[in-house]
Amino acid sequence: MARIFDVIEYPNEMQDELIHRFPEGEAGDFRIGSQVIVRESQTAVFFRDGKALDVFGPGRHTITTANIPLLIDLVKKAFDDKTPFPAEVYFVARREMPDEKWGTPQPIIVKNPGMGLGVALLKGFGTYGYQIAEPQQFVTQLVGARGIFRTADIETRLRHILLTNLSDLLGETARTNDITNLVGMLNELSASVRAKASDQFKALGLELKTFLIANLMPSTESVQELRDMGVLDMDTYTRLQAADALLEAAQNPSGGAGLTAGIGAGMGVGNILQQSLQGMTGGGQAAAGAAAGIPEVMSPAEAAQYLKVSEEDVLAALKSGDLKGKKLGKAFRISKEALMAFLNS
Repeated sequence: MARIFDVIEYPNEMQDELIHRFPEGEAGDFRIGSQVIVRESQTAVFFRDGKALDVFGPGRHTITTANIPLLIDLVKKAFDDKTPFPAEVYFVARREMPDEKWGTPQPIIVKNPGMGLGVALLKGFGTYGYQIAEPQQFVTQLVGARGIFRTADIETRLRHILLTNLSDLLGETARTNDITNLVGMLNELSASVRAKASDQFKALGLELKTFLIANLMPSTESVQELRDMGVLDMDTYTRLQAADALLEAAQNPSGGAGLTAGIGAGMGVGNILQQSLQGMTGGGQAAAGAAAGIPEVMSPAEAAQYLKVSEEDVLAALKSGDLKGKKLGKAFRISKEALMAFLNS
């Protein structure tokens, strides 16, 4: 048998709750004259037979047919002050949720014409704040018959709305601004996302109070991520990997086998570099022109300058036998033929 309530209230502060139905998990019977007590941080929506009949603001309210005229038709005038009837009251949190977090679970791809590969991947994070503006609409559309509806129950949906609008905005803005400009436009981008997403929040009965981009930056793993997305072909990816390996080798303070092993055993550094040179300069004629500028005999330092690595890496390649050279006294000398044979090995 359902319990009869004469006083309906929810004194909880609702720190992580947006909605709390009274009674929560069972049918409840109210009677004419019952009291509904609403706290300052709440709004209450009165339901019967799945229909919202009234919205109560903060204060003490008495359930009467004068206050809620629709009760007359729904209960068909078949009750007096002592006759209970089933109903529910949904207590709605009125406070603003000011510091909700958002972030890009996957980087956003944008065009970056004239720079690098012509595309870039951006990651960002920040905060947003919202408030329930239309309690009846919010309860009707999202909550249904659930006893408790928490902030976590809607976070994913709201983040999807925000990230979709951010992605669209970045795509539009990148047409006239390169990446270096985009990362400096946080205030403008924040305001634009808030404006674009406001109507979607409003459709849920919410008001988007704030949207802030705390940081927006290129992804540090862009090459691999672009390849995973199918944006990079294998040839371009291999060239970039080779370039990254050379940079890593040049920064290797201990020398060692960074020049050769750092690029990957068996890949053929010379082939990769030669293909990269041909791809960037337009073919074999440019590569031959570049080779023509190499001196016939050079020191390890001069060879390192040509290869754009450290002298220690060249010495390590000489000592390992990967690069052929002649030792005169304490100094190595490398012929142009030996260097080109190393590049083509």
